[in-house]
Amino acid sequence: MKKQTAAKGPVADTAMLIRRPVNRVFDAFIDPKHTTQFWFTHSTGKLEEGVEVEWKWEMYGVSSKVKVLTIERNKRIVIEWGDENPTLVEFTFTHLTDTATFVQIVNSGFSGTKDAQITSAMDSLGGFTWVLAGLKAWLEFGVKLNLVGDRFPQGK
Repeated sequence: MKKQTAAKGPVADTAMLIRRPVNRVFDAFIDPKHTTQFWFTHSTGKLEEGVEVEWKWEMYGVSSKVKVLTIERNKRIVIEWGDENPTLVEFTFTHLTDTATFVQIVNSGFSGTKDAQITSAMDSLGGFTWVLAGLKAWLEFGVKLNLVGDRFPQGK
């Protein structure tokens, strides 16, 4: 299930089993009405190939442009995100059974010094791990854990 990457430099690579059908898991990333329950707080639209949207994390006062490069229904989403030095993010959805999907997220293309690239990859790995944990809780149990928002509580 682990995909080889040709990226140079550090890569953030995380994955999780989600006990829901692949179409539901895939749609949770495409449609912000679901994604806002476990990741960002607002999006300017659904992910569609060739479209650019903006994701906002209102609790932090930050946003990011997201350019959708590839969508393969129920299989793969590839985006470029970030405003100044965008990176590549690939979401892979592997159908295991009618009620189980394996999701892998790989983020690559970090810029800057080697130390800066490593720091960015580690931050990304942690962030995407929180995203997958929040997705799992939301889709499997209907629980909104607020993991991304609670990662940096106000004043900490």
